Amino acid sequence: MAKDERKESSIRRFGEILLEQKLITEEQLQEALHFQKTRGGQISEILIKKGMVKEDDVAFALSQVSGIPFISSRIESIKPVEDQGLERLISRQFALRNTVIPLSKDGSILNCAMFDPFDFMLIDELRKITGCDVNPVIATKSDILKAIEEFYSGIHAAKKDVRKPYEISKFAEEGKSLSLEGISTRSEEAPVIKLVDLMLWQAIDRRASDIHIEPFNDRLCLRYRIDGKLYEIASPPFHLHLPIVSRIKILSKLDIAERRLPQDGAFMVKLDDRNIDIRVSVIPTIYGEKVVLRILDRTGIILDLDQMGFEPFDLERLRKVIHSPYGLVLITGPTGSGKSTTLYAILQEIKSTTVNITTVEDPVEYRLEGINQVQVKPEIGLTFAHALRSFLRQDPDIILVGEVRDLETAEICIRSALTGHLVFSTLHTNDAPSAITRLIDIGVETYLLAPSILMVIGQRLVRRLCPECKEPYKPSVKELEDVRLTTDLIYRPKGCASCSNTGYKGRTLIAEAMPVSDEIRELIVRGTSYKEMRAIARRAGMSTFYESGLKKVERGITSMEEVLSVTLGV
Repeated sequence: MAKDERKESSIRRFGEILLEQKLITEEQLQEALHFQKTRGGQISEILIKKGMVKEDDVAFALSQVSGIPFISSRIESIKPVEDQGLERLISRQFALRNTVIPLSKDGSILNCAMFDPFDFMLIDELRKITGCDVNPVIATKSDILKAIEEFYSGIHAAKKDVRKPYEISKFAEEGKSLSLEGISTRSEEAPVIKLVDLMLWQAIDRRASDIHIEPFNDRLCLRYRIDGKLYEIASPPFHLHLPIVSRIKILSKLDIAERRLPQDGAFMVKLDDRNIDIRVSVIPTIYGEKVVLRILDRTGIILDLDQMGFEPFDLERLRKVIHSPYGLVLITGPTGSGKSTTLYAILQEIKSTTVNITTVEDPVEYRLEGINQVQVKPEIGLTFAHALRSFLRQDPDIILVGEVRDLETAEICIRSALTGHLVFSTLHTNDAPSAITRLIDIGVETYLLAPSILMVIGQRLVRRLCPECKEPYKPSVKELEDVRLTTDLIYRPKGCASCSNTGYKGRTLIAEAMPVSDEIRELIVRGTSYKEMRAIARRAGMSTFYESGLKKVERGITSMEEVLSVTLGV
């Protein structure tokens, strides 16, 4: 039985025991269940807070349901065993925050007192930070908090004259390594927790997409990626590197003892009413582990095709294609060029109760209401190709494939498009026409590709000028060399408090939109060169990245320098 099912069954039994012992009424139980459904929280805590039942009675009922012993302060005291280093396994801050206290350690078994034995996330976290299997016993929250105060205060008093509190930091500063227990303990200390929290809040506030934590020989480098550019931020002291990494690993449920192999994880933070996903990547370097946190703020993304940055002519042609009954539409560009956001905006526009839309992604970056989204899991055999074969038995109308990575995936996409499905996907190429040659190069038959493909869109992201401080200027003749503008007054960045003195705020796309006409289909079948295909597409009205960028320069959306930096060589 899964953890969630087991917990739900236990909650039902828990309520039955309280009813049997006439500690609460059926109406009170239903009131608590309704409160839990609408506002969340533990059913046991809701009953206590509403004054419906006493703490001891709830703890006793939890013991009856789980079969886990209940320690009552009226019978025996909660007293951890001394001289086992329990305070190093679980820090005082962690104990207070989670209302848990270590009692004893028997080999690899750690006995702990906790109030809710069904808090499996807490038990998993304890297992990771201590390296022990957890054997819980039940006690009331008030008894646990009292025991924490007595135990940790006693430890502090006993060691006050033996070891100065700054010695651990001094030890790390001198370049000596901390033990695993020491790192785990320090990662749960209040300063480290606050530092990681501050890092996250600051990055989110500055609209950063990534946080880079990089160790070097004698310093720690902290950088935020904002609007596609990395900016160095005032960094924490070098000796806090290990505790910071361990704190992030604990949050993302990674192995804090593993420092030799790359690891990937994720966690979620809540800021006001916003749920923000954080994807974590850890790699070992010669100076220690580097951590990159990808910030996915779903509320900060506007999934509206009108707001993406397409030129009106390109947007009109795109809208015509995405309402086709079948065919293949490809979005191309390098990593970080907004391909996934464009696809989500397309799905947001065409989704309806009359069509079945299914996606397969790696990872699922944004959850869309009314769309069936599947996360690939290669470790268990759920690849893009395997998921797509299953999709065809799910009666889909529209299919989104996160990325075409191999011939098998490409062939299934194309065959799906030929058999009455509208398929969207992405491909890593430099521009729109080269997507055709890339598919042919990986082995797709031209006689299948030509009739299936409807449109290819190549895109890049350019930074928007800050509307608060951008300043107009007249470019010199030298600056306008080989540049054809319809205006002699354009804008450049200046910098202000609103944009953190960068001169830019937000990004928009520049695009090459290439509908696949009958003439281009003939070129595909004949195996014509990329150069000729691009020339045909240009004659049919396809703008280049450079031309798309110049139009945004003329309208004061971005700067000439930004367009040149993005389109150089494309």
